[in-house]
Amino acid sequence: MKMNRRLLSAGLAAFLLWGCGEAKSAYRYELADVHPVKGRQGICTEDGNYWVSGSGTLEKYDSRWSLIAENKEPFEGYSLEVNHIGDIDVYNNELYLGVEYFMDGEGKNIQVAVYDGDTLKLKRVFPFRADTGQLECSGIAVDPDSRTVYMTSWIDDESSEYLYMYDLDTGDYKGKLKMQPALKWLQGVAYYDGSLYVTSDDGDADDNKPDHMYRVDVSENKETGTVVLEKTFDDVTKQGEIEGLTFDKALGQFLLLYNRGARIIAGMPTGFYEGYTEEIHEVFVYDMKKN
Repeated sequence: MKMNRRLLSAGLAAFLLWGCGEAKSAYRYELADVHPVKGRQGICTEDGNYWVSGSGTLEKYDSRWSLIAENKEPFEGYSLEVNHIGDIDVYNNELYLGVEYFMDGEGKNIQVAVYDGDTLKLKRVFPFRADTGQLECSGIAVDPDSRTVYMTSWIDDESSEYLYMYDLDTGDYKGKLKMQPALKWLQGVAYYDGSLYVTSDDGDADDNKPDHMYRVDVSENKETGTVVLEKTFDDVTKQGEIEGLTFDKALGQFLLLYNRGARIIAGMPTGFYEGYTEEIHEVFVYDMKKN
């Protein structure tokens, strides 16, 4: 699997760099700051606050990145067994989570869950459509313009080639968007200024090869999305595992959660690289300038 993954990611990057003609990144990204955090999965921001998800935790930070709230038992109140949170988003002080039971690279019992931004407690759950082909949820994003919630799948099969859409107001399933070309190993998704942005764990920490972010320009009918390479993360502290992402409209900044130190096998931390005794989670903050 590792060899196939290297070949596929190299081929996709080459295609997007050379084969897409005039398509180019929408922004330039200048690294401005790095903040250590507790969680390893997702990041979102609103009104000067930051929320971070771990696989089984939620944290809230203030504008100075001081921890002001924490929920170490976020799975209370579910009727199905769940143990994993992916990338997250926030809208009107409500947190949107893709929650599931995840083990050894496979997911089940997927839930679209909404939490209170202050108490970090579960408020409600969307009815999930099990017949959509979605087999895992690695990230979730709110598009307030089209009133759509998007979900990604990390699993390396056909299900990861789509973004799955739910209605922000009713929770009803709205269909799925086909990414062209198809992406794999998606870790997070965010909506910003009319486009979707996804992070892909398509590098290789063993060979110091970086992961990437891609922009997905959505078609008018929302059935397809054209994929453009947006950024190569060769400026992180050390290559590891890319995770969630978010945009701060007020500050004109892009934020990325990145992990380093742990070996990841089938989507799960398994031992450490030389020189590490724990996994380190960092939020990289970039100033953005339009291309």
